[in-house]
Parts: sequence; structure tokens; C-alpha cells
Amino acid sequence: IRHTMKKLFAILAVMGVLTLGSVQPIMAQDAAPAQTEQTTEAAVVEEGGGLHKELKTKFIEGDAGFMSLVAIALVLGLAFCIERIIYLSLAEVNTKKLMTSIEAALEKGDVEAAKTVCRNTRGPVASICYQGLMRIDDGVDVVERSVVSYGGVQAGYLEKGCSWITLFIAMAPSLGFLGTVIGMAFDKIQQAGDISPTVVAGGMKVALITTIFGLVVALILQVFYNYILSKIEALTSAMEDSSITLLDMIMKYNLKYKK
Repeated sequence: IRHTMKKLFAILAVMGVLTLGSVQPIMAQDAAPAQTEQTTEAAVVEEGGGLHKELKTKFIEGDAGFMSLVAIALVLGLAFCIERIIYLSLAEVNTKKLMTSIEAALEKGDVEAAKTVCRNTRGPVASICYQGLMRIDDGVDVVERSVVSYGGVQAGYLEKGCSWITLFIAMAPSLGFLGTVIGMAFDKIQQAGDISPTVVAGGMKVALITTIFGLVVALILQVFYNYILSKIEALTSAMEDSSITLLDMIMKYNLKYKK
């Protein structure tokens, strides 16, 4: 899984670089009466560009320097989000089926069969149950401490990388606001010696575009982050329920086979 995640990061990084490198200044084209067919084809291409062309235009108008930083924040943030979603999706298992299989093995007194079930099942729930079964002969108190300790370790694995997502969520609008401050064109106003509507409007345009893109990036990443948190909460709840169920099973096992 880790090797796959590394490949995913590399692919997304390359895509981000290629996207940023493909942004070129849009040059105005002179229309000539004798070039009617070329003008028609250009109009068709322009209409076909649609949203992508409009985004590219706004990207260039919003100062490529700051807009590139916002785009990088989006690409890296999405990379961490996708990695977490894949990891958490692979960590989800049918908890009821797992606990039923463990209970059936313990009722027969076959602890090794219960361990085998846990080993053959992926995810943090199976790992916690396996750690508890490893110390089944040491008493319920030892099993409980082991399950709680290992549960904290598994919770840390689930939340790994989430701090980077929150960082990019905070960085995207901050970079947009920074572009806003710099794009106010105060230097041009000072050089002109007068507050010209044209100068002020040009600076405000750049400022607002960078702010809008920064906020949009933050909103996109926030949606993914909330989805990730919901999956983490669901897995954590499943881990806690399974731990309690496992302790009950071990107590019944001890009463039945350790008199």
C-alpha cells in the first residue's frame, strides 16, 4: 500500500507541474477579411475550450506567481486527501462478520483459529483483536491494557497526514489574500500621481481573482477533509465496539475453559 501511495504522489506531482507549465500567455489575434475560414475555426475552438479556457485566462490574469502557489497547494492537498481516502477505504471491513468468526472459534476453545481469522483480515479492528488474543492467557486486565494501547497506535495511523491537509486548507486562502494585498497596485497609483479608475480597477481585478481561487481551493480541500474525518470516526467507533466485544468473549472463554 505504501508503494502505491508513493506512486500516486509522484503522478499527481507530475500532473501539477505539467498543468502549471502548460499555462502560456494568451496573445491577441488580428482578424483579416481574407481569412474567414481560419476565423471560423478559431471561434469553434474557443467555444469548445469552455470552462478550461476561461480558467486558464483567469489564472493568467490573477498573477501567475501567486496563482501557481495556490494551484500547487490544491495539487498537494488533493494528493494527501486521495492517499487518506484509499488507506481508510482499505481499512474498512465487515466488523460483525469478523467478530462472529472470532466468537465461534473461542466457543470451541480454539484460540489459534481466532488468531488466524484476525491475521487473514486487514484493517485496524482485526489488528486490535489479534493483539488481545495474543495475551489471552495473561488475564482480562492485561488484555484490556494491550487493546487500549494498540488502539491508540492504530488511531494514530488513521489520522496520519491529516495535519498536512489542514495546512493546505489554511495556506490556500492565505496565499490568495497575499496576492490581494500585493495586487492592489499602490505602486502604480503612486507613479501615476493620481487615483485613476483604470489603475485601481486593474489592481483590484488581480486581487479579487487570487482571493477567489484561494477560497475555492480551500473549500474543495475542506469537503475532502470532512469526508476523511467521517471515515476516521466510523473506524474509531468500530474499534471501540470491537474491543468491548472481544473482552466479553475472552471473559466467557476464561469461565468456560479456565476453571
